[in-house]
Amino acid sequence: MKKLPIHYCIYFLIALCLSSCKKNYITYYNKVNEIDSIYRLANNPKLAVKEYRELFKKYTPKNQERIEEYATYINLADQYHEDFGGKESLYHLISLIAPYGDQYKNYLPLFNKYGIDNNTVEQKIADWKKDLNKRLIDSFAIAFKRDQQGRPFDTLQVKRNVEKNAQLFKWTFEKYGFPSKDKIGSFPMLTLISHMSDSKTFYPYLETKILEYVKSGDCPPLDYSLLVDGNKFTLGKSTYYGMGRSFLAKIDSVTVNRHRKNIGLPSLKHTAILKRDFFKKLKEDESHSSE
Repeated sequence: MKKLPIHYCIYFLIALCLSSCKKNYITYYNKVNEIDSIYRLANNPKLAVKEYRELFKKYTPKNQERIEEYATYINLADQYHEDFGGKESLYHLISLIAPYGDQYKNYLPLFNKYGIDNNTVEQKIADWKKDLNKRLIDSFAIAFKRDQQGRPFDTLQVKRNVEKNAQLFKWTFEKYGFPSKDKIGSFPMLTLISHMSDSKTFYPYLETKILEYVKSGDCPPLDYSLLVDGNKFTLGKSTYYGMGRSFLAKIDSVTVNRHRKNIGLPSLKHTAILKRDFFKKLKEDESHSSE
């Protein structure tokens, strides 16, 4: 049998290594939930900083809504005079909060403290926006308008539009991958994805494909959970992740929490605490801005 040239063997080994080293972000999300419990429930912020530092060495950080793990890590590290990576880490934080309008202004004192002035922050955000996919932004802006047409009374139009938007998702996945915030910015993607639970043609494909994007870190597990629960509700089944229309279904919290952990969601109790703290902070920010 003819032997392959040595460089082909090297390429194969590199490709094999890369495929085997691919990160599963469900592991990341579950670790974030554990560390947030250390900080938020066990009230041990110093240990949380240490655990976050180790996690972010292994995974490129996310900054999920409400839990905001990367911003929390940097703020706590700054508070306790721990090293968090300085400007390089703060630049990454800017890219993570860039989709959320004026939210970056809440972090300006922190950026300024480490030598990043306001103009630099705004320029970084402007540069980030330039890299967004304008074609996808336009396509999903149309899709969102279409998604709202006919709701809630014209069910025939709604069904037609759901299928059109589901087809757009399939086309996007095949051509660009998941339409994440680093591709289209801040967008009501959760609303669109949850409505794809009603697609008769594309739902099985979307359920499988979006789970892959949860694992790759491109799609938040919350979006996937709403898709699945919405579909199960449509089929007259009980809630699976305790999301979506779960208020109409009896919840077995032990089973639901096991399912939630399987995709990286915090437990129902942990989620309730996150929700409480989120609205508390929102109220405090509103009171400060009105002063």
